[in-house]
Formats: sequence, C-alpha cells, structure tokens
Amino acid sequence: MIHPRILYNGHVCSASEKLLCPGQLGLLSGWGVFTTLRVYDGIPFAFARHWARMSKDAALMHVPMPEDPAAIERDLYGLIEANSAVNASLRLVVVRNRHGLWEGPANTRDYDVIALTAGLNQWPHDVKLALMANARYAACEFTGAKILSWAQNLTWNEEAHSRGWDEMLLLNERGEVSECTSANLFAAYGDEVRTPPLNSGCLPGVTRDVLLREIHVPGLRVVEQTLFPADLEKADQVFITSTTRHLLPVSSIEGLSMRNQGAACQRLREAFDAYVREYTASRRAAVV
Repeated sequence: MIHPRILYNGHVCSASEKLLCPGQLGLLSGWGVFTTLRVYDGIPFAFARHWARMSKDAALMHVPMPEDPAAIERDLYGLIEANSAVNASLRLVVVRNRHGLWEGPANTRDYDVIALTAGLNQWPHDVKLALMANARYAACEFTGAKILSWAQNLTWNEEAHSRGWDEMLLLNERGEVSECTSANLFAAYGDEVRTPPLNSGCLPGVTRDVLLREIHVPGLRVVEQTLFPADLEKADQVFITSTTRHLLPVSSIEGLSMRNQGAACQRLREAFDAYVREYTASRRAAVV
C-alpha cells in the first residue's frame, strides 16, 4: 500500500485528497509514462537514467513532459522526506490530460506529474518462471516503451501466480526470449552473461543498463545476445533484474531443465551493491 502523502504537480498532498478527474485523457486511456525508482537511504537511485528513459518514451507517445528534471528531483526528495521513505519504492508518473472527445472541462494542465512511495516488497530468494508465447510484438514501434497501459503485464503476472509460478517469461513473435512482465532476464554461460537485445521487444530496464554499461567484474563479460528458451537450458545460471527486485536467481522455468550452478549472479549483485553505495554517497554529498 502507498504511503499517506503523494506528490501532485509539485505539491505534497494527502493521498486521500480528490485530485484527479474523469476527464483526464491519460487516466481513461493509459496515455502517459511512468517509472519506478528504488530509494536507498533517502536517495532516489539513478534518477537521471530513469528520467532519460521516461523522456524518450514520452516523445514516442506524444506525452508532454516537464522541462526541468532538476525541479522534479527536488520535489521527489520532498516527498521522500514527508513519508519518511528512507528505503522504499517510488513511482513517478506523467499523465497526458488533453485531446479528444473525452477531455474534461476541469483540465487546466496539459499533463499531471504524480509520485507515490511505498514500502519494499519482500521478494523470495529465487523465482520460478512460467512461459507465455507471442506476448511481445518486437516489430511494433511502441514495444519497449514504459507506458501507463500496463494491464496486460498485470494480467500475465496474476495468471502466473494462479498457476503456482512467481513471474511470466514473455516470448516475442519469433519465439525469442524478451523479458518478464516487470523484469529483464540474464543468462550466464561460463565467463559470459547474456541478456536479450532491445530488438527482442524488452524494456530497457535501468538495472539492466547499469549492468551492461557500468558494472565491471573481473572474469565476467555482460553482453546483449538473442536467446531462445532452449538456450536457457544450456546456461549455468539464469537470473532476472529490476529496480525493486535487484538481481534474483531463477530456480525453474516452465518446461525447461535448469542447471542452477555458478556464482555469476552473486558476483554481479555484489558489484551492483557497491555501485549503489558509491552513487548514493555522491548524491548525498551533492544534495548537502
């Protein structure tokens, strides 16, 4: 459940206030963009990366965005303080308000900026993945954009849980591994760790991007490579990544035999933790 205070267009308000209206087009149509950040010791991790991805997706989806990300980041610190959300999840949303028949007369802005914080989910030590074929259409120009229309992912995730699995592993129209409903996937093969390329239809996750571009572990190479389900059976280890899940090993995948050996996930997790500590320390110094 979300914390008692929310951010609404630069103001910290009670989450029980009636601030939204039916005539906001983005709320009716899922026309907007969002991201989820992890707050470490009061610092929203990798804000610039999250904002860059939101801005790219917003341009693709014709969603107007605030012009001053520094002001948004300052507002997020205010929300974190108001909710005492020192270690938490933070959802940042930009909703498009105008256009078309269902626009309401109460709209006074082209967009709304909304942010919420919530406690951390207690994830298991490893995850079990069900398989869903044809769940990502990689050829679509909007595939890979993180938009408010999220119902398909929620439905697949709910279906996975109803069948006794933790998450759904989504394949594209070519039968390639794309991603999970809210996580990227990695597979370790000796000294090489592979993750599906963006042309598989997966979202460019922030944790994924950090592992590809910033994390350097001696003896390990992280690369993009097309993967099929059969390739995962040959992997020493498979794991998923997301802002809130961190790095989680995969213990089983529906219909596949897994090896579950090696220490690639643990080594990358330790390196990622060190990167987070360095980032939060530098940002804290900058804020102070």
